[in-house]
Amino acid sequence: MGRESWKNPVFIVSAAVIMLLVLLGAMAPTAFGDVSGRLFNFTTMNFGWFYLLAVFVIILFLIVLAVSKYGAIRLGGEEERPEFPFFTWIGMLFSAGFGAGLVFWGVAEPMSHFFTSPFEGTEAQTEEAARIAMGYSFFHWGISQWSVFAIVGLVIGFLQFRKKKDGLVSTALEPVTGRKPGVKHTIDSLAVIATVMGIATSVGLGVLQINGGLNAVMGTENSIGLQLLIILVMFVAYMLSSTTGLNKGIRYLSNLNLGLALVLLVFVLFTGPTVFIMETFTLAIGDYFTNFIQYSLRMQPYVGGTWVRDWTIFYWAWAIAWSPFVGAFVARVSRGRTIREFILGVMVIPPAIACLWIAAFGGTALWHDLNEGAGIAAAVNADLTSALFLTFDQLPMSGIMSVLAILLIITFLVTSADSATYILASMTSNGSLEPPLVAKVVWGVLMAAIAAVLLYAGGLEALQTASLISALPFTVLLLLLMIAIAKLVRKEPLPIRKADLRRFRRLEKAANEDQKKK
Repeated sequence: MGRESWKNPVFIVSAAVIMLLVLLGAMAPTAFGDVSGRLFNFTTMNFGWFYLLAVFVIILFLIVLAVSKYGAIRLGGEEERPEFPFFTWIGMLFSAGFGAGLVFWGVAEPMSHFFTSPFEGTEAQTEEAARIAMGYSFFHWGISQWSVFAIVGLVIGFLQFRKKKDGLVSTALEPVTGRKPGVKHTIDSLAVIATVMGIATSVGLGVLQINGGLNAVMGTENSIGLQLLIILVMFVAYMLSSTTGLNKGIRYLSNLNLGLALVLLVFVLFTGPTVFIMETFTLAIGDYFTNFIQYSLRMQPYVGGTWVRDWTIFYWAWAIAWSPFVGAFVARVSRGRTIREFILGVMVIPPAIACLWIAAFGGTALWHDLNEGAGIAAAVNADLTSALFLTFDQLPMSGIMSVLAILLIITFLVTSADSATYILASMTSNGSLEPPLVAKVVWGVLMAAIAAVLLYAGGLEALQTASLISALPFTVLLLLLMIAIAKLVRKEPLPIRKADLRRFRRLEKAANEDQKKK
């Protein structure tokens, strides 16, 4: 198995590209950072509209597919039923899709929008600015991100469980792109590179926040040396878990993730300004629905400015880069569900949990700034990584909660990175469900290395650039995936609906009675 990996063109090309980036970043960090900045500006200025339109089209497509007659088709055989109970399934979706990102941005994002409003005419740090900040944060963590994960997961799940094929992106695109080896290898290489960059962004953000947490709890400095040490510790942890095949370990870590996240959420809900949090949550949900189309397609061609580029476009690019990994994982845990169940479950429930998280943590921080002049927004503007820990300082048992938050980020990162080594190894081993150990080790090393190089070369900006650029070609593939799944489901025999079955039985019964009378 190990030798086959070395001969796999997808493995060779994608690993070589990532290795080249690692070497360039390590040898010339300043130049690497400068080039990253220029590429970020070029991509956002010229292709920002493309990211926004693509995600909006994907949302519309999935909604239409869910409510159509094809929504009754199962990801598996007609008699198959879901492999995991509903709440276990939701828990797995939550830990796969959010990772450390939500913990990082749960306070940092609303406080950033509160400090610098998304709209130039709105005065910063006012009640109106707070309302816009919360509504926009809900939008960024709502169904748009999850629609990207859903389209990838849907196609992979359909092929793996319904058609008994491998879960490679190139196989999913065969109805559109054909089966030429060169085309297939190119598609899979792009998917692998995008995935590595998406995961490196999440790992990098988590490391920055762990550093910020240690600074808050122990008074350490925010230094690149400490960040590299954190990456090394994380690397050892996830490689131990990944190479020993500790399925139980991953399951325990996932449960620990959910348990810790729930403890923190409940604690903040009840020790923070509870009524304000719930009112904020309700109002922001309303604002989210009211402004959904405007925010989804918002650009700034007339007024200028970089706000949409720095926030919405970065988020969509990050989600797209992250989507082959999250999509593959979401597909794996969704066997036996109908297309309708899958789309509604993936696009509604995790975003709802995310919005409650943002309302609790971001709402607490906003309340303290508005009512007690806590100055959290100004401090977050100076250092994003301090956001969560400054909020805990306003609540009882802040030291214990900060330590628990650091632990939560670490477990999120270890589980994400461990799962990612498996998914990447599978993607570069012809979709094998038992990829070779050598492939896991190589991807584990390269993931840690690229995250370290990006932090070293430019911190948060370099991480954002990596996601943005690697996501651009993959966005084209996502649009092709829509065409592919439309072609695939149209060829499927539709299951008999219960209402049709009951009608058939009534007609059959009536016919039998007529026969008896004759």
